Amino acid sequence: MKLQIGGKQLANRIIVGPMAGISNQSFRCIMKQFGAALSVSEMISDKAIHYKNKKTLKMCEVLEEERPMALQLFGYDIDTMVEGAVYMDRQTSCDIIDLNMGCPVRKVVRNNGGSALMKDPQHAYELVRAIKESIEKPLTVKLRAGWDADSVNVVEMAVLMEKAGADAVTIHPRVRTQFYSGKADWDLIRQVVEAVKIPVIGNGDIRSLDDMLRMEQQTGCAGFMVARGCLGNPWLIRQLVEYDESGTRIDPPSADERIEQCLQHAERLCELKGEKAGIKEMRGHACWYIDGLPKANRVKARINFMSTMAQLRTIMSEYLKAMASEDYTYFED
Repeated sequence: MKLQIGGKQLANRIIVGPMAGISNQSFRCIMKQFGAALSVSEMISDKAIHYKNKKTLKMCEVLEEERPMALQLFGYDIDTMVEGAVYMDRQTSCDIIDLNMGCPVRKVVRNNGGSALMKDPQHAYELVRAIKESIEKPLTVKLRAGWDADSVNVVEMAVLMEKAGADAVTIHPRVRTQFYSGKADWDLIRQVVEAVKIPVIGNGDIRSLDDMLRMEQQTGCAGFMVARGCLGNPWLIRQLVEYDESGTRIDPPSADERIEQCLQHAERLCELKGEKAGIKEMRGHACWYIDGLPKANRVKARINFMSTMAQLRTIMSEYLKAMASEDYTYFED
């Protein structure tokens, strides 16, 4: 099945959500390789675009091999948010512009951005309307359930976003004060689906094919956004896409496949960021790739101190040998 967002038709309904410090070009290319219809960038600050911060402008660069993709913008002030959106619309190769009204972290909400916008529906409406009038690319909005348990207003916000011109909304049905804890309230996604005509993308707690199927049955949402569930497990994306397209369940990856993909991911990161920064960032990814494999904690202890690509290759090679022989002496302290 396909998903239409404004004038952009996506190949399927599976979207990889934005994650700070993770959703860079290398990660997005891997998600595209595994079948994702769309990946969303890390949050990009409107103020940083305004001041032409070199690192931020670099984050706005899009590779042809990762398209279609969305750049996600965050901020509060209408003038600089419009400026940032226009930059993304005219100066980058992104296909969709996404507005962040869901990020719960303090450094974002203390400046009234991210999920703090859930507290000011009228300003959020005026912000989206101003941006939509200024750009040509499709515009989507990522929403939380609300600011806290006493102010769950995502249905009201989604209606306003549609009225303002948003082409789709993504719903993460946790309130800001939950951050990423507790259980996502999928019934709120259902309520939004019933309240608007634009596509609603469900997000939160999709960690398996069965999770996606339950979300679809419970909410009727048009698309599915996966984030933390695909860390170290890009095969989840392939499983969701394959089932959505053909109804076929595919087997999980072998240990060899997981480690080979881990090494490929590391090579991409090192190419993007240089070996020192790339391998440092890869420590977390490598641990996710081997999560659940035999004696993984022993191996993770080694991974957390690696500093070169050669060390990662050695660790993973020795780990494959250890699993084959069931002799983990190499990883003993």
